[in-house]
Amino acid sequence: MGTIAVHSTARGRFIVLEGGEGAGKSTQAALLSTWLDALGVPHVVTREPGGTPTGEAVRSLVLSRTDLEMPAESELFLYLASRAAFVRDVVRPALEAGRTVVADRFDLSTLAYQGYGRGLDLDDVRRSIALATGGLEPDLYVYLDMPVDEGVDRQKRGGLEPDRMEREGSAFLQRVRDGYLELARTTPKVRVMSAVGSPAEVHARLRRLLAAELPETFAPSSV
Repeated sequence: MGTIAVHSTARGRFIVLEGGEGAGKSTQAALLSTWLDALGVPHVVTREPGGTPTGEAVRSLVLSRTDLEMPAESELFLYLASRAAFVRDVVRPALEAGRTVVADRFDLSTLAYQGYGRGLDLDDVRRSIALATGGLEPDLYVYLDMPVDEGVDRQKRGGLEPDRMEREGSAFLQRVRDGYLELARTTPKVRVMSAVGSPAEVHARLRRLLAAELPETFAPSSV
C-alpha cells in the first residue's frame, strides 16, 4: 500500500503570491515548493501569465515585446485569455486531484496593474475576470509588499532587463502598489507581508504566515 501524506486534503488549496516588480515572488514560490516537498504536500507551482502553451505565448507578447504599444483594453484581454486556459488546464485539475496550487500572480495582479495602474474601470475589470476564471477564487493571497524604488533596484542588481511593465516607470508602478494596498484593505483573503530582507528572511516570514492562516496544510510544528 502507498503512503498517504498526512497533510493532504480532499481538495487542494489555492495560494497566490502577489506583488510588484522585484518583490521576489518567483524566489519565494520556489522556496515554498521545497517546504511543501518536506511536508509531504502534493502541489503544483506555476505562474500567471503562463503555465500553459497559451499562457506562455501571451507572456512573451505582453511582457517581452517592449516595442509594442497596445491599448489597455487589449492588454487586459490578453491576460484574461491566458487566465482562462490557466484555470481550466492547470488550477482546477490540480485542486480536484487534491494538490495545493502555488501561483505566481492571479487576478489581483489584473486589478492592480490594469485597473489601478492603467486606469480601467474596476467593475468592468472584475466582471471580465469572473468570466475568465468561472468564479474560481484562491484560498489565500499573500501580497509581498516592497517600496517601488527598492523593487526596481533589486531588479537592476539581479542584472534583469526591464520588461514592458517595468518600463512604464515609477509613477505607474506606484499606482500599482497603491492599488494592491487598497485591494488588501477591501479583500478578505489578502494578507500583506513585507518583502524587504534576504530571501531566507522573507521565506521565514512567509512560513509563519501560512502556518497561521492554513494550519491544516502548513502544520505549525513544522515551522
